[in-house]
Amino acid sequence: MSAIRADVTAQLRLLDLQAVDSALAQLVQRRRTLPEQAALDRLTATFEDVSSDLVGAQTRVSDLELATGRAEADLAPVQQRLVRNEKRIADGTVDAKSLGSLVEEVAHLRRRIGALEDLELESMEALEQAQAERDVLQAKVDGLAEEIATATAARDAAVAKLTNEANYQRTERERLLPDLPADLVTLYTRIGTSKNGVGAAALIHRRCTGCQLEVNANELREYATTAPEEVLRCEECGRILVRTAESGL
Repeated sequence: MSAIRADVTAQLRLLDLQAVDSALAQLVQRRRTLPEQAALDRLTATFEDVSSDLVGAQTRVSDLELATGRAEADLAPVQQRLVRNEKRIADGTVDAKSLGSLVEEVAHLRRRIGALEDLELESMEALEQAQAERDVLQAKVDGLAEEIATATAARDAAVAKLTNEANYQRTERERLLPDLPADLVTLYTRIGTSKNGVGAAALIHRRCTGCQLEVNANELREYATTAPEEVLRCEECGRILVRTAESGL
């Protein structure tokens, strides 16, 4: 039982208020577990990972471009020296004493050029592969950016829909409150705070819809003989218990 009294209409209105508050709580939970937000979060995490890989790929390309440039720079003077030496040998302007040394240097330069060309080729092949990997990652990043834009729009639309629903329920709540006694609302709020937001429940078919437990026969007889204005409390869960046409009393 409760020391509070309220007419039957007010008690039934309290169930309407409970329905509104439960709807608001469900909307809050739906916002926390919004599938569109979860999808956006997954895409964002993937985007960050791929973007990080892209930065690494871009760094490798830059390093290999420098390495290729150095290889080309190292090769050019050796090739020029080889051309000059071969020209001197072909012209016959080198004396017999210097010719042997010059021939040996030409052979050394050719070996050096071969080694440098191998290094340049390896660097160019590595650069080409790195550029291909970078381009693949760049395409992934661009694709993910488009997916994120689409997912963001879907999330925003879902949030807007929930916001509209919540605004409607708040309007309903404001409409109901003036019809309810202040002491009844205070009790309802206090109980709801400690009962997962459910401060009032209907008695349906001899069962409390708050805790879902069936009321025993003695309590039912007491409820049946209690004045309709007397506000009942469930003996099991302590919630305000509102009698309805389907209570089974």
